Amino acid sequence: MKHQQVHISREDTLSQPLPRRAFLRYAGLGSASLAALFMATSCKKNNSSSPASSTANLSNDDVGILNYAYALEQLEAAFYTQVVQTPYSGISQVELAMFTDIRDHEIAHREFFKAALGTSAIISLQFDFSSINFSSRSSVIATAKAFEDLGVSAYNGAGVYLKTPDYLTLAGKIVSVEARHAAYLRELVMVDTFVDSDVVDSNGLDMSRKPSEVLAIASTYIKTKITSQLP
Repeated sequence: MKHQQVHISREDTLSQPLPRRAFLRYAGLGSASLAALFMATSCKKNNSSSPASSTANLSNDDVGILNYAYALEQLEAAFYTQVVQTPYSGISQVELAMFTDIRDHEIAHREFFKAALGTSAIISLQFDFSSINFSSRSSVIATAKAFEDLGVSAYNGAGVYLKTPDYLTLAGKIVSVEARHAAYLRELVMVDTFVDSDVVDSNGLDMSRKPSEVLAIASTYIKTKITSQLP
């Protein structure tokens, strides 16, 4: 069984459009080579979906975890893209600018995973945001807060299953950005609500969710069928 190694060098990442460069600054990845970031067997067909497939398959290994993160980043990127394209009534220039920044971060996260996974990446997902009122500030912010809190708990919960240290380091850098988004959105809901007991336990630690729990919640907005072997 032949192993294929995917190299993502510093030169490769820095040559990408602005959103990815912005992400590399925020996540701190631009200063180090990401060669050997991703190792996968070329014959592991269950790690991804063929172009003709309408199903995304998540295997129970590091590749499956990366694809799981890629799926969530697709969801967030699609949501924030819609928010910026159709701003809610009365949105301020400050709020629009912040949502634009968050959108760019999520697109950068999405594209980073897509590039790292290469041919083992799952298909591009389709979403259903019909339950969200994009013209309502409260609806948009509440959904954004829920997505960011879900994302933070997802990365926290998935980290324990990663076997490759480099992947865990990468996940830690991305989740820190997601947590900053969550904190900002809480401030939009109510000033000085940086964090609360619904996301932090009695030890002052972020709560976590298993992939199966996260996917069950996210499925409300994901039209594409996802099959998962993850815990």
